[in-house]
Order: sequence, then structure tokens, then C-alpha cells
Amino acid sequence: MTPTSEDTAEATSEHQAHTRWLDADEQRIWRLYLEATQLLSRRLGQELDESEHDLSLADYELLVRLSESPDRSLRMSDLADDLVHSRSRLTHAISRLEARGLVERRACPEDRRGVLAVMTPAGFAALEAAAPLHVAGVREHLFDRLSPKDVAALGRICATLAEHLR
Repeated sequence: MTPTSEDTAEATSEHQAHTRWLDADEQRIWRLYLEATQLLSRRLGQELDESEHDLSLADYELLVRLSESPDRSLRMSDLADDLVHSRSRLTHAISRLEARGLVERRACPEDRRGVLAVMTPAGFAALEAAAPLHVAGVREHLFDRLSPKDVAALGRICATLAEHLR
């Protein structure tokens, strides 16, 4: 049975009646949160893009995750989960980095169906070269703007949200 437009309107009306709408302060904070996180990502991305390092912010973070992993390698599925990327998006990113010689794919020895993303020495060198610029940007645009108390609060807030959303 296909729902009618009356059924859809009734369900929408009922849903709206139970919605806990944001008050003015919550709406303002929500929009500030979106603006701040988007501006921070854009600024950090621009700084990497405009440098001689030729890495996007997403590529930089992917290389960081690989650099912190044993043998500088991770299963593609685990890497996608860590980065909160779709499998398709990660596959495209790995293809770009692979074409530049920064990452390679290998069969997973424990599971032949699995694929590992492995950072190459050139990938590690690229990350090592870009890291000082990126860390300086994170410090300048985020941590240096907050008091130690605000940094601690931000950490607790982000941990709470990440735990809930995982």
C-alpha cells in the first residue's frame, strides 16, 4: 500500500509536534559551531594547498593515520572507519596518493580479500615535510585562541560527541 499525501502530511505534522526545537541561544551556538569548524578546516586546507607540499587536508590526515599505524599500513576498511570516509571516497584518495607514489596497496596477508594501504618512504617524507606547517596552523588557529580551561572543555565535548556518534 502506497502512502497518500494525506498520510505524509499527517506524519510530518505529528513529527513536528514532537520536535524539540532549538531555542535562540542553541541555534546561535549551532551555527557558530558549523561556521567555526568549516572555517578552521578551510584555513588549514588552504595553508597546505598554498604550500609547496601539494597535500590536501584530507590527504594529510590520511598520511598521519598511516604513519601512526604499525608498519605504516592499515586495512582500507579500517582506514575508512578511522577517517569517517565512505569506502568509495577512501578508494579515490588512495588512488590519487598511489599515483604520486605516496601510498601503495597490498594484499592483506591475514585475509586475501582485504587490502592494505601502505605508506611509502616518499609518503612519509611528504608528511614529515608538511607537518610543521600544519601543526603551526592548528596551534595558531585553534589552541592559541583558547585558554587551557577551554581546551580541556573542547576535548571533553568532542569526546562526548564522538562516543555518542560512533
